[in-house]
Amino acid sequence: MRRPPWKTVIAIILTAIMLFPVYWMINVSFTRRASIRKGDLVPRDFTVEHYAVVLRDQLPHLATSLLIGLGTVALTLLLAAPAAYGLSKLPFPGSRGLAFGLIVAQMVPAVVMSLGFYSIYTRLGILNTVPGLIVADSTIAVPFAVMLLTAFMTGIPREMVEAARIDGASHGRVFWSVVLPLSRNSLITVSLFAFLWSWSDFIFASTLNREGGSLRPITMGIYDYIGAQNQEWGPMMATAVVASIPAAVLLVVAQKYVAAGVTAGAVKD
Repeated sequence: MRRPPWKTVIAIILTAIMLFPVYWMINVSFTRRASIRKGDLVPRDFTVEHYAVVLRDQLPHLATSLLIGLGTVALTLLLAAPAAYGLSKLPFPGSRGLAFGLIVAQMVPAVVMSLGFYSIYTRLGILNTVPGLIVADSTIAVPFAVMLLTAFMTGIPREMVEAARIDGASHGRVFWSVVLPLSRNSLITVSLFAFLWSWSDFIFASTLNREGGSLRPITMGIYDYIGAQNQEWGPMMATAVVASIPAAVLLVVAQKYVAAGVTAGAVKD
């Protein structure tokens, strides 16, 4: 069925409106400081000096964000995958209440959690540390990961698990050799969302890692260009562009796995 032309026009207009902030960010990043306030839609006074500043100042922050992102992914999978297997294939009294608790956990605002983490981290002496941020970011990703993986693993035929058990495989072996390979798309989806959440985190970073020096993530590195009397819009936007590249690449590469991971609820025969 052919789509009416007016629907295509509306879709293009709405897409352009949503992407305009991204275009403006790129536009400002290529405009010299003296010409930014002119507000030209095209960077007439073109320059790449802002990116030179970013590459000189922000690479340590990018490396820190990458480390935090990968650590968050690893910790999320380490906790969420076994938990999802237990909830889906090893039912126990109170499992429904635990699943409901995961939903409630996602409703708690990050700013509230950050205050609690600040008090705990102060006592433990892990403020301004990368492991502290990894743990904090994982608290956002783990509930979502458990729910998504549980929904998928529930759809794996129980006969497959029982057949492996009859052959003498332990639950650990079944989990590692049968369930995890079948859950590949969901695992990739969970990993992507965990990485993106940690990569874009600002609340935890600004609360728990304010004095981390070169160990600050890129979201805090942007603050280097914001002063009480002056804002360096060019380097600021260039930093935002550079920080957006890894996320955009991951979304493009993993989009087919994400679509399959989110919609999958069963295993094909």
